[in-house]
Amino acid sequence: MKVNIKANSIFKRVQIWNGIFNLTNKELEILSAFIKVNLTSKSKNFCTKKSKDEVAKIMNFDDPNTLNNYIKKLKDKGAFKYRKGIYSLNRLLNPKETKIEINLV
Repeated sequence: MKVNIKANSIFKRVQIWNGIFNLTNKELEILSAFIKVNLTSKSKNFCTKKSKDEVAKIMNFDDPNTLNNYIKKLKDKGAFKYRKGIYSLNRLLNPKETKIEINLV
């Protein structure tokens, strides 16, 4: 059986996978903002000072450092991967991935 799900926005895409990550609504919004900001960035690190500044502006946070707790939660829940000082996005959430297949056995 094949099921097609349209994910016509970044938020919808992360929402579809939320059964795996168990994110709160605020975490979903912040993650979507990070993805949106990083679509135009050439940096491999999702959580640079510049991206945090932009996400804080989108989320109407006065202090970008407020995001540090959310970044840790996103890492702990598996939405972000952290390796050698660099935060990257879990493959399942990458909007550039056009085809993902899941086989249930």
